[in-house]
Amino acid sequence: MTFDGSTIRARPALSVVIPCKNEAENIPELIGEIAAALSGRSFEVIVVDDGSDDGTDAVLKGMMRERDWLRAVRHPQSCGQSAAVRTGLLAARGDIVITIDGDGQNDPAFMPALVDALEKGGPAMAIVAGQRLKRTDSGAKRIASRLANKLRGAILQDGTRDSGCGLKAIRRPVFLLFPYFDGWHRYLPALAIREGYTVGHIDVVDRSRRHGVSKYGILDRALVGAADLFGVWWLRRRRKRIPRPVEVKVDG
Repeated sequence: MTFDGSTIRARPALSVVIPCKNEAENIPELIGEIAAALSGRSFEVIVVDDGSDDGTDAVLKGMMRERDWLRAVRHPQSCGQSAAVRTGLLAARGDIVITIDGDGQNDPAFMPALVDALEKGGPAMAIVAGQRLKRTDSGAKRIASRLANKLRGAILQDGTRDSGCGLKAIRRPVFLLFPYFDGWHRYLPALAIREGYTVGHIDVVDRSRRHGVSKYGILDRALVGAADLFGVWWLRRRRKRIPRPVEVKVDG
């Protein structure tokens, strides 16, 4: 799979990846907020339309005519959020990629803090993940999420209390090392640690969805998440030693 970035004049420092499905009403405002949050920085925005049928593609085409930093990639059929995030990361041209959900619940105002924390962490830090405060989901979803995160944290020991927050800043070269599977986007910190990198966290404030409805239920997340959790645990157990290659040079 190849992507044409010829419409972008210069290689950006930052790439923002937005996975979305049927978010035609939310995307325009979200893109405007991202542009304001990253004003003064070199960036591109890549929206991955995961098989929308609500006119999201038409909305994006209209916006792209006036924004040379905005790109769109479309999945003809829905492949899921993990696949959409991966497509965006593969298409990204910046060395640092910021991921954010397309429903508008993640606040782009926290993006500069994510990037600054990642840069301050140096090359040894691969990811800075947002950790949501004041969740706006229903009580049942918050309880289910809290229990799932406690179980995941106890098993994976990755220091991440909120694996479902879409706001993350990731070093793209490290991402290319990760094995892919559906549900993978919830385990990026654990996969980074598996490769020998550190992970940072910052608190972010969740917002209510402005338009549309959530694409996820409680039961479907729980059933799939259990299999993914033990799969990631197995992957980490199978990584016995992380190579630290040193280039061989001829003396003299």
